[in-house]
Amino acid sequence: MLRAISGTILARIVTTVMGLLVAVIAGHRMGAEGLGVIGLVVLGITLVRLGMDLMGGGAIVYLVPRVALGRLLPPCYLWALAAAALGYGLVALLGLVPGGYAGHVAVLALLQGINAIHLNVLVGQQRIRANNHITMVQSLALVAAFMLLSRAAHTNAMDYVDAAYVSVIAALLLSTWAMRKQVPTRGQAPVNVLGILLKQGVYVQLANATQLLNYRLAYWLIGKFQGTAMLGIYTVANQLAEGAWLVPKSLAVVLYSKISNTHMAEQQRLLTLTFLKTAMACATAVILVLLLLPSALFQWAFGPEITGITPLIAWLAPGILSMSASQAFSHFFSGTARNVHNLIGSALGLVSTVVAGLVLIPRLGLPGAAIAASCAYGLSAMYQTVAFMRVTGTRFSDLWPNAADGRRARELFGRLYK
Repeated sequence: MLRAISGTILARIVTTVMGLLVAVIAGHRMGAEGLGVIGLVVLGITLVRLGMDLMGGGAIVYLVPRVALGRLLPPCYLWALAAAALGYGLVALLGLVPGGYAGHVAVLALLQGINAIHLNVLVGQQRIRANNHITMVQSLALVAAFMLLSRAAHTNAMDYVDAAYVSVIAALLLSTWAMRKQVPTRGQAPVNVLGILLKQGVYVQLANATQLLNYRLAYWLIGKFQGTAMLGIYTVANQLAEGAWLVPKSLAVVLYSKISNTHMAEQQRLLTLTFLKTAMACATAVILVLLLLPSALFQWAFGPEITGITPLIAWLAPGILSMSASQAFSHFFSGTARNVHNLIGSALGLVSTVVAGLVLIPRLGLPGAAIAASCAYGLSAMYQTVAFMRVTGTRFSDLWPNAADGRRARELFGRLYK
């Protein structure tokens, strides 16, 4: 388990650094406007992926130990194709991405969706190492291709799209090859696999959809009220702040895999609490480091048009820490088939995002967007905390660091490592 955690953290570090390098290249070659266009393209891909993952999302992780892949994968593939076609229609009709990008958004979403199906299979099989390696290769390929393409005299966001094709095709080939290794299922397989996929997938993806809007609705509001260039600045600040999620997200992936394969309620509770406190401590350290760095350093790194980053990170910090805690709770609920709590928490956050965003962004600009995000993240995490306490019987005092935490963490991680 410790190897899985450290490997996942390394993979997250690599993908985060590669993502920042993409922003550095785009910031210097295209300016804030180009960064904003790339942000909208990425957001469009993610939006199409939401409907696609109704049968190909985290519900697969829950079913992989219980169902043969021959029964599990075909409906996921068919649904991904149908969702990509529907997503293309919606993106093009509603004009959610700049002109000329809708078709590329749909195709990239389809390729990424199929690759995500394969990666979820690997997580369900507890093959975290293979998952991590493929994820790192994809991010490295994206940066390498983008660096080559952006050397042209007239660089634009289409160069990023072409680089994304290179990276996702490389990852898809690797994930397909990795799945050749069959892992036997345990216990009696459920009869209605399609029904379970839909039931769990609907809860998971409704929660993911509302959480995505919780994360990214501000992007559309900034683009509408402040312009694409201001959106480019905000995406950089947001990407840097979300770097604090490196450890929380890494722990969450391993936690999800472990909880899905564990049936002892007390062990699930202890795993979640231990990972929760570790994630919060690491996220706090990252945020403090970012706040100590001057805005001029970020301007030097990302281009002269990228200004005012440090104050934005300060406004985002409470929300980033809240969502670090939410990572542990979300994967506990997913791993124990209680996805409804993730949906409710995300929905509460979305309501907060809409209300606060419409009020604050037109008046305060980018600081208003950061404040709205922190309010939404905080409300969502607050609900999940209360729900976790009620489901598991956890006391409020159990959530705070105490003298026994270090010993329990060493014992727990040591046992899992063995």
